[in-house]
Amino acid sequence: MQYEKNRSVKGVALTSGQRFPLTIKRLGINGEGIGYFKHKVVFVPNALPAEVIVAEVVRDNPHYATAKVHKIREKSPHRVAKRDDYDVGGIELEQLAYEKQLEFKRDIMMQSLEKFKPRGYRHFILKQTLGMKVPYEYRNKAQFQVRQNERGEVVAGLYKRGTHELVALPTFSTQRPLTMKIMRIVCRLLQKYEVPIYNEQQNSGIVKTLVVRESVATGQAQLVFVTNSPKFPHKKPLLAELQQAVPQLSSVMQNINMNQDALIWGAETNLLAGQDFIVDQLGTVKFKLSARAFFQLNPSQTEVMYRKVEEALDLEKGETLIDAYCGVGTIGLFVGQNASEVRGMDITPAAITDARANAQLNKRTNTRYECGKAEEVIPQWIKEGFVADALVVDPPRTGLDSELLKTIITVRPRKFVYVSCNPATLARDLKELVKVYQVECIQPIDMFPQTARSEAIVKLTLR
Repeated sequence: MQYEKNRSVKGVALTSGQRFPLTIKRLGINGEGIGYFKHKVVFVPNALPAEVIVAEVVRDNPHYATAKVHKIREKSPHRVAKRDDYDVGGIELEQLAYEKQLEFKRDIMMQSLEKFKPRGYRHFILKQTLGMKVPYEYRNKAQFQVRQNERGEVVAGLYKRGTHELVALPTFSTQRPLTMKIMRIVCRLLQKYEVPIYNEQQNSGIVKTLVVRESVATGQAQLVFVTNSPKFPHKKPLLAELQQAVPQLSSVMQNINMNQDALIWGAETNLLAGQDFIVDQLGTVKFKLSARAFFQLNPSQTEVMYRKVEEALDLEKGETLIDAYCGVGTIGLFVGQNASEVRGMDITPAAITDARANAQLNKRTNTRYECGKAEEVIPQWIKEGFVADALVVDPPRTGLDSELLKTIITVRPRKFVYVSCNPATLARDLKELVKVYQVECIQPIDMFPQTARSEAIVKLTLR
């Protein structure tokens, strides 16, 4: 199966609602089918390579069009029945057989390498994607918007793709069952106690978003009500009934966000019931997670990934490690047990507070965490005389900061592992890194089955 990035070839003008036969040639980087109609590229979500469909135009642009599947005339042999038939993000590949999803994610990495062409990329060892035995019920966190539907019922879900139209999600097969149970119960109680629900058009009402996180390791769950006001009518009876219905709910918080922007979180978070954190665990390492703490969404695959990082770093007793973009300290605490010192940095103060608490929770006395940008903190540490033996980076989707790239190339840590959540920015960064490093191997890992997202671990050694 072949996949490729978007092409920009100007073609015939199309009109919304126009229908025509279309053969799907390949998948794009976002998991959408790609076909060509009179030399114009057409992107069709839910369509698969080798399928012949009747496409219906949704939107036309000078160089491409988007369409939806009106009818499938010839099905792909790799099409499977979807568990969730919702037009929302997070399940864009659910109609593709899982083994083909894993092939797709490896090929997306190859496409990115072919685009940026880091030196020697044709000889990189690109391994098969590590997938899950059961690629469902893995997400340990959900952020669902809450609204009232046309019948006045309180519902929670995600926005329809490309809109602000809420799609109610009574089920969602990639989420953990307890997470969905809590969502359903909370919606029922909000309805029962007539708590005002947010109206986006009028900027009125109170409850906007529900954020649920659960720990697979400890069974604890945390719920955050994101509200449009500090007020919360009927919260006492609602919370009492909620805790009786879900005894695993050990942390209930209220976050106040009175802004009308797209950001979920506001600045103020208050405890409503229980404690202000839950505890999760990866391997033997425990983590205290506050309401806004970042933690990987797929715990079983996270442990697979961190063991691969540990294997690639191969830290010996007495070596030092820098954990850049450390978040709550997950990677450094997991892989750095033998290190003489682990240092990490992150730009989010709350993450550093959590990282320090997690080091204390695990009785680690070999750690140091600072708030700041990696490209600024690492040079300062070097000035102080701390030059690490090993480096692990886990940057956001934007990839490594250009100044950090320069610092890495100058300092040249002997052991280096890059954890990537974006094949394109990884390939771009490798173009610079291969000037001083050799890519030993790239290991794709499927952290998000049923989606087009792909992650990878890269082991690099000095030339």
